[in-house]
Amino acid sequence: MGQGFSGRAAVAGIGLTALSRSSGRTELSLAAEAARAALAEAAEATGGAAATPDAILSYHLNDSAPVLYLARELGITEIGWHNEIYGGGTQSASILADAAMLIDAGLARTVLVYRALNGRSGKRMNTLGLKLGEGTEEQFTHPYGMAGPVHQFALAGQRYLYETGLNERHLHAVVAQSRAHAVRNPRALQRQRMSLADYLDSPMVASPLRRVDCCQETDGACALVLTRADLAPDAPRVHAVVRGGGPGASSMDRAPDITRIFSSYVAGPLYEAAGMKAADVDVALLYDAYSWLVPRQLEDFGLVGRSDLGVLLTAQEIAWNGRHPVNPHGGLLSEGYVHGLNNVAEAVRQLRGTGTSQVADASVALCTGFGGSYGSAAVLVRP
Repeated sequence: MGQGFSGRAAVAGIGLTALSRSSGRTELSLAAEAARAALAEAAEATGGAAATPDAILSYHLNDSAPVLYLARELGITEIGWHNEIYGGGTQSASILADAAMLIDAGLARTVLVYRALNGRSGKRMNTLGLKLGEGTEEQFTHPYGMAGPVHQFALAGQRYLYETGLNERHLHAVVAQSRAHAVRNPRALQRQRMSLADYLDSPMVASPLRRVDCCQETDGACALVLTRADLAPDAPRVHAVVRGGGPGASSMDRAPDITRIFSSYVAGPLYEAAGMKAADVDVALLYDAYSWLVPRQLEDFGLVGRSDLGVLLTAQEIAWNGRHPVNPHGGLLSEGYVHGLNNVAEAVRQLRGTGTSQVADASVALCTGFGGSYGSAAVLVRP
């Protein structure tokens, strides 16, 4: 079917701060460092044409640096379109469409996108309540131990493992591969291999999720610069993006199937918009907030059939040099958690051919982001 902005916008620059558990810096300082690095890359890629953004976009959960504060920090005296989107991981893929639509509509030539947070030393994701309004749902969830996202996804994960026949050895395979990728990535927070014994020794947080099954809590910032494709002819293109969902893991009382996450809703529309099929995907940058979500997304996006998941995971076929490479940088489980935007940055590296664990001849990258049954997915392509 195609989308009007397909191929019109290119990611000309990426920037990432050091990832840590205690940055000792403000979110604004982190955002500015990542933005300057991304803008410097974009300026080089475009011969200076994309050195200064005329639009800035970000997403947050009241835990980041405001867009206009960053503009001032960067010395931008005039700014056009700007927006702060309230939301978390669901935005990490779809914000590419927001930027691409601005460029396609002629409302901006160069768009700076960023996410900055002190996710370990500041506001921590695992302490966020599951609630509507002012604590409406807490009276129903807290008595049953549903105190945050990890408990929510553990409940859905337990059911998914039962239905698929997967077990702790398969979850270990996901975590172990993530760590093996991170060993090769100097940016990663977790750069040690994970044996099965080490995995089993990791403390249980909420069955079946051990501590190592949960993504990192990270201080850091990531930024992307998107510009008109004609200005950056060698840069990866935004090809297709979709956003959507239905009743599922984040509204369990209304979900006929609590294991059904966003990917089951958006995979079909994404492939239709992209004019592609699963076999066209060379590398998958999957939002791995929890380990069991990797096989769930592999299944939903048609990359691996349910009956083949166990063998594929234990055979290390999600490695950078396997049949279905997943998160060659280590992902959110091992590189760090910048609310999914660091996964998009890795997609750009893979399409440039500069990944630390480079997938051979990668030309199509799938990126995902979500918060349960709703989320977004994007396809980036090499020009």
